[in-house]
Amino acid sequence: MRYERVKMLFGEDFEKLTSAKILLLGTGGVGSFCLDCLYRTGITDVTIVDFDRYEISNQNRQIGSEHVGEIKVEVLKRLYPTVTPLKAKIDKEWIESFDFDPYHVVLDAIDDLKAKVALAHKCSHKLISSTGSARKCDPTKMAYDSIWKSFGDPFAKKFRYELKKSGFDKDFPVIFSPEEPRTPKKGSFVAVTGSFGLALCSKAVEFILKK
Repeated sequence: MRYERVKMLFGEDFEKLTSAKILLLGTGGVGSFCLDCLYRTGITDVTIVDFDRYEISNQNRQIGSEHVGEIKVEVLKRLYPTVTPLKAKIDKEWIESFDFDPYHVVLDAIDDLKAKVALAHKCSHKLISSTGSARKCDPTKMAYDSIWKSFGDPFAKKFRYELKKSGFDKDFPVIFSPEEPRTPKKGSFVAVTGSFGLALCSKAVEFILKK
């Protein structure tokens, strides 16, 4: 059976995973690996949201990126048939109008800070967010903690600043890395971006099983 070894690990709790409803925002270097992990674990009711098409420069880190020029969520729907694809630009306006109520967990794998702040205001009680995975080389430096306890990550620092400026006074967990950036450019290494996605999946599983 496809999920036999997952069932060995989680036992009766496996049913919680198969009945979970997940919203995954962003399907790039972090989000695509998160989706693959969710799907292989038996969490197949996943709504994926992204606006972009694949570019050749995505091929170092994104699942599905061999399909250059095609819409990401449409390609991923072919690879993971039970997902629900939404082609949408994830900005503040979209987040404020979208209904997050049906989902058990919201996974944030987007880069836009304004959108991330809006997301925190909208659903921090069931949000797990990814911060800066680019420009780094060592996945073992990755950490998981409250957004307010994240450190050493320039992107997370900007995120905290924008949250404070917006009056946000709640909490939610983030995946982050205090590793010093290796370059000022937009360099990326799949060992890190993929690990961020796998960690998002792992923490989503943990969140579901605690419910």
